[in-house]
Amino acid sequence: ELIEFQLQKEGFTTNSLSNPLEAIGRARDFQPDLIILDVMMPELDGLRLCSMLKVDSQLKDIPILFLTARSDADERVKGFERGADDYLTKPFDNRELVARAKAILARTLKKKLAMTGKLEGGGIVLDPESHEVFIHDELVDLTHTEFRLLHLMMERIGRVQSRENLLVNVWNYDSDIETRTVDNHVGRLRGKLGDKGEMIKTVRGVGYKLVID
Repeated sequence: ELIEFQLQKEGFTTNSLSNPLEAIGRARDFQPDLIILDVMMPELDGLRLCSMLKVDSQLKDIPILFLTARSDADERVKGFERGADDYLTKPFDNRELVARAKAILARTLKKKLAMTGKLEGGGIVLDPESHEVFIHDELVDLTHTEFRLLHLMMERIGRVQSRENLLVNVWNYDSDIETRTVDNHVGRLRGKLGDKGEMIKTVRGVGYKLVID
């Protein structure tokens, strides 16, 4: 209950249970992005349950974080051999648990995005294939030009893009076209991205860059 409370406080949606025999069915219904699993449990221990999860067609790709009082290397190796992604020994600080959970989810997301060719940064996901942009799973309605502008910035996160460079790469214009065109489109793009629009920084006298915290 304390772990669930801490995770919910950090913004996670959780579903918990104390009966390992119900875990497979509950996980199929809930479809979690991460499973946090104790090792020492009655009737069905965490190692066996992990093996069952890893052969289930609906659940086999979900990362698993083990919690256990056993700290020796052999036990950790057993967990990794069964398919665990990380291992946290008791007693532990809940802040470390949250940090590890976030790190696992970040790695998982990057792997999925790499496989699909999508770009991700700061909560924005851009799919060049479907020509769609999502923020926290919500579709953002962008024009073709706004999409190309964001696409270029996400390909070059942290690198300054001059107005002239953006005109050439996004609008295919020569550099003598009015650069105010860029400023107007950047302003509209910022507005459509909501609070994420603050990540597009103005570099005075030069242009813009996308900065991810």
